[in-house]
Amino acid sequence: MRPLTISQASSMVVGLQQEIQRSEESRYDHRLHGVLLVAQGLTCPDVSTLLGDSPRTIEYWVHRFEERGFAGLQEGQRSGRPTRLTKQQMREVGRTLRDHPSAAGMDVNLWDGKTLSAWIESKYDVQLGVRQCQRLFRHFHFRLRKPRPLIAGASASTQKKHKKNSAN
Repeated sequence: MRPLTISQASSMVVGLQQEIQRSEESRYDHRLHGVLLVAQGLTCPDVSTLLGDSPRTIEYWVHRFEERGFAGLQEGQRSGRPTRLTKQQMREVGRTLRDHPSAAGMDVNLWDGKTLSAWIESKYDVQLGVRQCQRLFRHFHFRLRKPRPLIAGASASTQKKHKKNSAN
């Protein structure tokens, strides 16, 4: 029997790995498979090659399974990096984002990561990168709205109408 193949396998591997990372349940199942393969006699480097994780990660899974059983493979709390802004400052950022940037003293028409980063640094003397500020937008349930370019050769009334429609 001929072995089956997957078309565009290298890009599919990346897609499959991303799908595994999407939910706690699939990550738990992934860890189970890793520990199962070690229990069946494969080495951590062999399992890491098969599953796409580092050998050290497989070792962590095995040690946690040995110490705590199945509970050791379940998703734990991820503390992450502590926030640099206080809860009060976060509330103020949320309120400020609901206003036009000019109300906060910024010379731009729309909030973006770079503008928010500059405002936070001037207001709180806290440096946040553009990506961190973009995460703040998601935290406050904002989505990026890019300004639409003006249509070349259009009349002023058409451009105003276009701007008005893009604001909605």
